[in-house]
Amino acid sequence: MQNFRKFLLPALFLGFLFIGLIAFMQSKPSSKNARVYTTVKQFSPYTLEKRFGGLEIINKEDPEFKEKPNNMTLFKEFERLEREWGKKHLKLSDGKLLIMDNNGTTVHTLKLQTKDEVEFVHQYYGI
Repeated sequence: MQNFRKFLLPALFLGFLFIGLIAFMQSKPSSKNARVYTTVKQFSPYTLEKRFGGLEIINKEDPEFKEKPNNMTLFKEFERLEREWGKKHLKLSDGKLLIMDNNGTTVHTLKLQTKDEVEFVHQYYGI
């Protein structure tokens, strides 16, 4: 019984540290290609806005749309909304990424320069 008490405090400390690291890794946003993501983000209607209790997701086109996920799921929810938007408004054609508006007309064309950029578009936006 004495040996059990001796290791109880370090075991609890390591257990809480392990659980905290797992929670941190799950809430971390996925990595993105900087050039492609920043260009597409300019046309995406979703943005993060600071509020008193943390961050909220708003839509620039719809003032009624506001989502207030908890801090653990904020980035995952934001990525889900961006991916849904990307599937409807992005098109890959001959090494070019076409960014379209709600009517389907091309607003911007981005020439993808490397294979990593093409893989990012496939992986992140699912197109």
